[in-house]
Amino acid sequence: MSGAGELTRPGWAPAGIDLTKPNVARVYDYYLGGAHNFAVDRQFAAQAIRDWPQLPRIMRVNRAFLRRAVRFLVDAGIRQFIDLGSGIPTAGNVHEIAQAVDPSCRVVYADVDPIAVAHGRAILAGNDRATAIEADLRDTGKVLSDPELTRVVDLSQPVAVLLIAVLHFVPDTDDPVGVIARYRQAMAPGSYLAICHATQGGQPERAATHQAMYSRTATPMTMRSADQVAAMLDGFDLVEPGLVYMACWRPEDDDPAASHPEDYPGYAAVGRKR
Repeated sequence: MSGAGELTRPGWAPAGIDLTKPNVARVYDYYLGGAHNFAVDRQFAAQAIRDWPQLPRIMRVNRAFLRRAVRFLVDAGIRQFIDLGSGIPTAGNVHEIAQAVDPSCRVVYADVDPIAVAHGRAILAGNDRATAIEADLRDTGKVLSDPELTRVVDLSQPVAVLLIAVLHFVPDTDDPVGVIARYRQAMAPGSYLAICHATQGGQPERAATHQAMYSRTATPMTMRSADQVAAMLDGFDLVEPGLVYMACWRPEDDDPAASHPEDYPGYAAVGRKR
């Protein structure tokens, strides 16, 4: 006889997933209005929103940065993308943005969460220029040697590596600067790195409460200063406007978030490999 968790498991959720603990990818999916999350994720998100009512808006501003960055990269001539810690693909993800401009664009999503990967593979079925792989971004060798990645991406040619709202889940003990350096070494000249990273910024008290909440999950959060994020960009020449609040990175003219960027405390940058 199945347990209660099995009775409530939706068809898109792989077997063996713990339905009793919140998951970063599913909570983010909920913030963005997605449907691939469980009650425990929604409860976690509801508590976080009570403490910080702007959180859903912050996540949407983060998502808007991703859209602007991908469009910039396509305009810069990039046709290959590796989205690390991609989470659950929702509407307006990298492959949709890039392939809408040029259908030849190739995209690999990589995530450690099997639900994110399973759903990614389902929505990418029939798209031979996009795929999803299950891998921990910290294991650079495993990511870059994955047969699905090497089928889609040619690392001898320029590529964009995207680290959007994920590095704050990599603790200092795992050396995020070193992780990025290993990806940089594998990237061809003319490649790009795009980063968006949480910071306490102009919301230190609420950010500290948020960090404390995530400390009780399997993926604690480490918010970092501008100098700490800048260290991750060593070896890349930053395009204008450099490392800034995410709402200030090439905002659209009608974007109200750019008027109060400190309300959306995340640093963003795009850099080109020298």
